[in-house]
Amino acid sequence: MTVNAYSRAGELAANPRETEYRAFGMVINRMSQAESHTGVVEACHLNNRLWSALTADLSRPENPLPNDLKARLISLALWTYRYSAKVMSGEASPQPLIDLNREIMAGLKGSGAMQPEMQLAH
Repeated sequence: MTVNAYSRAGELAANPRETEYRAFGMVINRMSQAESHTGVVEACHLNNRLWSALTADLSRPENPLPNDLKARLISLALWTYRYSAKVMSGEASPQPLIDLNREIMAGLKGSGAMQPEMQLAH
């Protein structure tokens, strides 16, 4: 049983895109199922942690993504932080965060094409 657990952990670590895909799915699930303001706040914090980890990875010189894509993703991360503050204060719905995360998931699976001019609520 322990060998299987280590084997599975190795598989997860071997495919970062799949790990990122699952992480976005988990955050979407938490946001979608939040039934209280506290649940929404916790989901926003989780979303911010995910985007922070992605930003840290994107900022590493050895990250192989094209610089323009890295810059656009970091810009989206900054937007999520600002928008999350509005959601956590009760001024906005979490739906645009959910929608953005779904777009990122589609891009990770290769089935979506994020448009550079994608309009986000401010």
